Amino acid sequence: MKEIKIEDFKVTEPIKLDGTRNDIDLGASEEAIKDQLKDVRKKLGKLQDTMYAHGKYAVLVCLQGMDTAGKDSLIREVFKDFNARGVVVHSFKTPTALEKRHDYLWRHYVALPERGKFGVFNRTHYENVLVTRVHPEYILGENLPDVNSLEDIDADFWDKRFQQINNFEKTIQENGTIIFKFFLNLSKEEQKHRLLRRLDKPNKNWKFSPGDLDERELWENYRNCYEDAINRTSKPQAPWYIIPSDDKKTARLIVAEIMLQELKKYKDIKEPELDDAIKAKISEYRQRLKND
Repeated sequence: MKEIKIEDFKVTEPIKLDGTRNDIDLGASEEAIKDQLKDVRKKLGKLQDTMYAHGKYAVLVCLQGMDTAGKDSLIREVFKDFNARGVVVHSFKTPTALEKRHDYLWRHYVALPERGKFGVFNRTHYENVLVTRVHPEYILGENLPDVNSLEDIDADFWDKRFQQINNFEKTIQENGTIIFKFFLNLSKEEQKHRLLRRLDKPNKNWKFSPGDLDERELWENYRNCYEDAINRTSKPQAPWYIIPSDDKKTARLIVAEIMLQELKKYKDIKEPELDDAIKAKISEYRQRLKND
C-alpha cells in the first residue's frame, strides 16, 4: 500500500478545487484498506484514552462536503474503536429559534469538546459561510443589527465573518484544542450515483429529499464558496485537508491516518505518573486489598 503523506492533502497555499483529486489509488485491495483502517482506529482509540488521562488537549474534527460525501459513514467507521465516553458527535441542522437568538458561533462554542475528548462536527460553523452565502436570504433570519436587506450582505460582511471564524479557531487552538478540518471532495458524477442509490434502495429512501436535487443544481455555486472558504481559513493552527472521497473506504483511511500522524507529533501527550508518595506505598495498598 502506498504511504499516506499529510502534505499531499493539507492546504498550505491557495487552491483551485477543480484541480484537486476526487479519487486516489493507494495500490491496495479493499480488504487491505479495511484492515489498515482497523489498525489505525485502534491506535487512535488508545491515544484518546491517554489524552483523557493527560487532560490538556481536546480534539475538534470538522467534516464538510457536498450532500452524500460520506460524512456519516466516515464517523461511524473511523471512531468505531473509541471509548464511548471519549468522543461526542454533533450534527448541526437548521438553527433553532433559541440558536438564532445568539450569534451564529454560539451553538458551536457550547458543543466544543472538553479536554481529553474528541468532538466531531458533522457540518460545522462553516455552514455560516457556505449555505448562507449561496442562500443569503437566510442571513436575514439572524436578525442582525446592521443587516436589514440583502443589499447589506456585501463583500465586507463576508470578510468580517471569515475573520470571526479565524479568530474563533485561533482562540480555541491557543487554549488546547487541536483542530482538524476535512473537506470530503466528491465528484458531481459520484454524487449522482449516490443519490440514485438512495432512490433505488428502499432502506436508503429515508435519506433522500427533493431538496437534494435543488441544491445539486447549485453545485458550481457551492464549489466556488467552498474554494473561497478553504483558501481564506486554512491556517497553520487550523489547516484544511482536502480528501478524495469518491471511494468511501479510501477517504476514511486517509482521514484516520492524518489524525494519527498529526497527534503523534505531540510528544507531551502521555499518561500522568502517580505522585511519588502514593507510588512508594503501592505494595502497602495492594496488601490492604488482599487482606480485605
